[in-house]
Order: sequence, then C-alpha cells, then structure tokens
Amino acid sequence: MFLLVFLGGRVFLGFQWIITPYSNQASYSNITPPQPADTTNGTSAIDHTGHTSGHTKEKKAYDYGGNPLAHYRTNDPDARMAAFGGDFQPGLYRAPDTQHRKFANPAPLGLSAFALTTFVLSLINVGARDLTAPNLVVALAYGYGGVVQLLAGMWEMAVGNTFGATALSSYGGFWLSFAIILTPGGFSIVADLEKEGGTAAFFNSFGLYLMGWWIFTTLLLICTLRSTVAFFLLFFTLDLAFLFLGIGYLQHDATGPKTTLIKAGGYFGLFAALLAWYNALAGIADNSNSFFVIPVAHFPWSDKGRELRSKSNDPEAPHNV
Repeated sequence: MFLLVFLGGRVFLGFQWIITPYSNQASYSNITPPQPADTTNGTSAIDHTGHTSGHTKEKKAYDYGGNPLAHYRTNDPDARMAAFGGDFQPGLYRAPDTQHRKFANPAPLGLSAFALTTFVLSLINVGARDLTAPNLVVALAYGYGGVVQLLAGMWEMAVGNTFGATALSSYGGFWLSFAIILTPGGFSIVADLEKEGGTAAFFNSFGLYLMGWWIFTTLLLICTLRSTVAFFLLFFTLDLAFLFLGIGYLQHDATGPKTTLIKAGGYFGLFAALLAWYNALAGIADNSNSFFVIPVAHFPWSDKGRELRSKSNDPEAPHNV
C-alpha cells in the first residue's frame, strides 16, 4: 500500500510539472503554433490551399527515387527527350540527371548488335551463296546479338528508358535462346525432338517459338505508332519476318519448312537489319562527328510532328529544328 501511494504521488508531481509552464497565459502566447503541412500532395506545382500569408507556395519536386520516368513537369518540353532519332524510345520521357553522372546512349550499340546478327541469318534464310545451314549464326547469336544486346538493354534500364530496356533485353534473350537451340552436342534440343517425333516435332516446336516472338514484336510495334517512320518500319518489317518464318516452319512438308515463306521471312529480316542500322546511325551521328543529321521522318500525329507543324504554321517561330 505504501508503494502504491508513493508511485501515485510521483505521477501527480510529474504531471503538475508538465502543465505548469502552460498555466501562465503570457508564456502560452509565446508558443509557436504548429505549421500547416505541405498540402500539394504531388498533384500540382502550386499550393492553392490559401495560407493566411496570402502567398502561394511552389511545390518541391517529388522524389521518385531518381526514376527518370516520373511524371515531373511532363508539360515542359525542355524537361523531356525527343522521340527516337537518337534514343531508343518511341515517346517522350524525362532525361536522366547528367549533371552528376554521364551516360552514353546505349541504343545504337543494341541496334547494331541486333542488325548484324539478323542480317547474317536472313542472308542464310534467302539462300545467299547457296547457304542453308545457320551454324555460323550461333557464334554471332551468343557473342554480339545475345550478350552485347542484353547488356545494352540493361543500360537502357539504367537511363530510365523502359521501351528500350524491354526491346533490347528481350531480343538479346531471343538470340541467346536461338543459339542454345542450334548449339550441337551440349544441349541436344534438336536431336531429342527429332528422336521423339521426327523432324516434324522440331519444325512444329520451332514454328511455335517464332510465333511467340511475332506476338511480342506486335506489342512493341503498337508502341511505335506515335514515333518516327524509321522506328515504326523497323518493327513492322521485323514483325513480318517473324510471322513468315513461323508460318513457314509450321507449314512444313516432308522435305522441310516451306521454302517460299522462309525466303519471304528472310527478305523482311534483311529490311529489318538495314533499318536497325539506319536507326543506330541516327543515334550515333551528331554535330560532333557528322556533317548532316539522319532524317527519321516524324509521324504528323506524334508529339514532335505536332511541334514541327505548329512551328511551320507560325511565321515568327524559329525553323532550325
């Protein structure tokens, strides 16, 4: 009982000590009232809540963890990078912070790796120099089209380019998987399929594999409809190449895949390879190493196309774009 009385007295004295400074009205009036919290909530650059001072307050940029795709000043053209004619991105996105870190443009590297590997395989598909076996492509598919393109895709992710990271990394994976399928000995994928169901089993499996890549390429093609003609044509021809090659393997006969369809896919593959090199050159050539700019022909409904059209209609606007 004595212990409870003692503890109760201590609690009462402590509470009286806490409230004593506020019992005097003069001392209470000197206390700074709590300041209103930042009510911008990430929705506007200006705080319109109406503070008593009568002044509006500009919002600090919300920190999205350094993500260049964050929706920060998306209506400011100076804060965004133009559609591809340099960067492997069909739309506009915020540039990375290059003040503290310098990033090169990884897109031309990935496009060049894709172009050369596709070029060689497509020549074999069309029967150039009477070549039919794609053995030589295995080396390119591992070293250049696979590993190098995959690394370029990872660097696209580092600079905040979602489209470039998805496309280059995925096609880098395509070339690696393609090389794994055709690698003799080690993986024996072709031998095991033919052992179980004959050559038809491999042709059907490989045809379905190519049709899956046709679907993926179609998805990327949709995302290029507001970019440039050169960028769109790259994915359009690649999409047709996968389609014809996939159907060619599925519509096989006793002698092998349908030759006319395989050759059609090879020609479209050649077009895709040349367009990939063209887009890569558009990303490499600038005023430091070239006397001219590579034309990429912006679609009139794209952001850049509308900007150019508005400047052409405005006689006072500068035309040096």
